Amino acid sequence: MSLRFWQVDAFTDRPFRGNPAAVCILEAPADEAWMQDVAREMNLSETAFLHPEGDFYRLRWFTPAAEVDLCGHATLASAHILWSHKHLPPGREARFLTRSGELRARLDPDGWIELDFPRTPDEPAQSPEGLAEALGADPVYLGRSPFDYLVELESETTVRDLSPNMSGLKSFPVRGIIVTARAETPGLDFVSRFFAPRVGVDEDPVTGSSHSCLGPYWSRRLGRPEMRAYQASARGGHLKIRVGGERVYIGGQAVTVIQGDLL
Repeated sequence: MSLRFWQVDAFTDRPFRGNPAAVCILEAPADEAWMQDVAREMNLSETAFLHPEGDFYRLRWFTPAAEVDLCGHATLASAHILWSHKHLPPGREARFLTRSGELRARLDPDGWIELDFPRTPDEPAQSPEGLAEALGADPVYLGRSPFDYLVELESETTVRDLSPNMSGLKSFPVRGIIVTARAETPGLDFVSRFFAPRVGVDEDPVTGSSHSCLGPYWSRRLGRPEMRAYQASARGGHLKIRVGGERVYIGGQAVTVIQGDLL
């Protein structure tokens, strides 16, 4: 029996930009080893598997190497497929059960998808020895979330021009390094990049989950709850961020680029 899958570019409205994820919609739970094999075959940063469970969809994310607890762009890609292929009507919220709890997504009239994620706080921290050298830039601020280092740099240009030493970054005991700066480009509030060589991703094209930390940080710095963001990787991606209480609402667009069948 064949199984339909889709490859979606998330956080973009143009093919071959944003962050690609594979999406597989199942009728029932699947064997974990099989899902890992499929993710390895897809060879994307994440492959999402979902199946109906009551009023929800059970959603799991796999890299080519392991299952992960949270993935923003593959959640957005999954919601996009549910609406675009009539698994859900456009006015109905997508509700997911995940290893990070309940996540929700809604489709706005303008075609943007808004993810409802838990806020990820950061705490000020001392810059560890060797971090500035590995980044190739001096932090203006360094914070630590439960997952990552958050590093503010002096300018958007510094963020865009950064060429870190990946073997140096791999030595730090965190999932990844978020680098960010106040935007100089009109229409944007902040820019960022995300490096995670420790988990096998030198640079993630667009990272939804990092914005659950970036959103509250820049909301405090800028004094407003709604912001426009750009992740300045080679593929690049635009996001709308809204901070409310203990939640962060992460908006993005998505486009399907491949549809196929697993045999």
